[in-house]
Amino acid sequence: MIKRIHHVGVVVKNLDEALDLYVNNLGFKASKIMIADKGEKFRTVMVSQGEVTLELIEPMDEKGGIQNFLETRGEGIHHISLEVDDIRAELNTLGARGIKFLFKEPEQVEGTLVTFVHPKSTRGVLMELLQE
Repeated sequence: MIKRIHHVGVVVKNLDEALDLYVNNLGFKASKIMIADKGEKFRTVMVSQGEVTLELIEPMDEKGGIQNFLETRGEGIHHISLEVDDIRAELNTLGARGIKFLFKEPEQVEGTLVTFVHPKSTRGVLMELLQE
């Protein structure tokens, strides 16, 4: 069952400049910057203000999907992350309804299970399912 919107992923050209905007001008609090290197390399940081959390994502891989997104669409919303109770149950339920996924099995990322719904199944919106 979907519990809530966990965060919205935003692709940026320069993470440091984006942090300046969100932290120093908009008053968000930032987590530690992390470098992800699973299939493609990118820098990422979570910024939060009240109940709103954004994941800022800067591509580091010139041939990766995030860099391609940046080149074709520019900076902006990349995905919506939905927190779920049981990610495997959601995969089964949604899969039985014809929803397609980018990965058959959830990935373990920093103690959290995640997978992505194919945007062709969600009218062009990339959705991440996340189980903490």
